[in-house]
Amino acid sequence: MKAAIIMGSKSDHPVVQRAEETLRSFGVEHETRIMSAHRTPGAAAEFAATAEERGIEVIIAAAGKAAHLAGVIAAGTPLPVIGIPVKSSTLDGLDSLLSMVQMPKGVPVATVAIDGAENAALLAVQMLSVKYPALRSAMKEYKARMAEEVEAADAEFQKGR
Repeated sequence: MKAAIIMGSKSDHPVVQRAEETLRSFGVEHETRIMSAHRTPGAAAEFAATAEERGIEVIIAAAGKAAHLAGVIAAGTPLPVIGIPVKSSTLDGLDSLLSMVQMPKGVPVATVAIDGAENAALLAVQMLSVKYPALRSAMKEYKARMAEEVEAADAEFQKGR
């Protein structure tokens, strides 16, 4: 199982790093690259066109401002693409979010919240879990731990009332 994370700029790495950490926590092999839909369009097109043959099964694409990277990648590959709109402009990432979710018919990009790297990685794990039962089990355990943490927080909260 292999995922790819691409970002439009090195400045996106603090956000992307959280996706890398989440994928690592599930044991998902991944590669991380920097490429731009606008400044390196040939590299982005080549990446999209060759991702499947290189063993990539899901792609996470993070970009800010015009945020076309996820759409450019989705246009060039049959693989699922998850977009992370990055808060990187005076519009607080809303421009990035709208660029990603307003994809034309036939070129879907699953898009998470602005700077939502953890959810992008979790969605990638869920997509991969369709093929890899161990990931499905790990996701069930993850969700059970989340529930336990909330229940423990509630119990602690109730003690203090």
